[in-house]
Amino acid sequence: MKVILLQDVKSLGKKGQIVDVNDGYARNFIMPKKLGIEATNQNLNNLKLQKANEEKIAKENLEKAKAFAEELSKLTVTIGMKAGEGGRAFGSVSSKEIADEARKQFGVDIDKKKIVLNEALKSFGTFEIAVKLHPEVTATMKVKVTENG
Repeated sequence: MKVILLQDVKSLGKKGQIVDVNDGYARNFIMPKKLGIEATNQNLNNLKLQKANEEKIAKENLEKAKAFAEELSKLTVTIGMKAGEGGRAFGSVSSKEIADEARKQFGVDIDKKKIVLNEALKSFGTFEIAVKLHPEVTATMKVKVTENG
């Protein structure tokens, strides 16, 4: 019997795959646990429509991420820090602070987990920070760390 998997099944296949299994296995295990449905013409057509819809949504998300990356590349977030001895920065700037300042200054909502900081910003100056918006899109944003009296 051919079955369309609704969830990943260990040693059988991934969600959305069409697999061939024994009738008993399908009726007694896969279907009662809602792990899959029988591969009828109607169900195959529904699967095709669902995949087309998912591809359309994925494409729209990619386009939104590219547009947002373009917008981010034009921004320079300014963060003020206290200066310690010798004009050096007192403390460091974290991804949370960068996200908060971007929200305050430009109204841009960035998830702090998507900001890629190889190391904390511990000095004054302008830095280019990577922001991972989508698996295929990484934006570059400028962060200016200035001295606050």
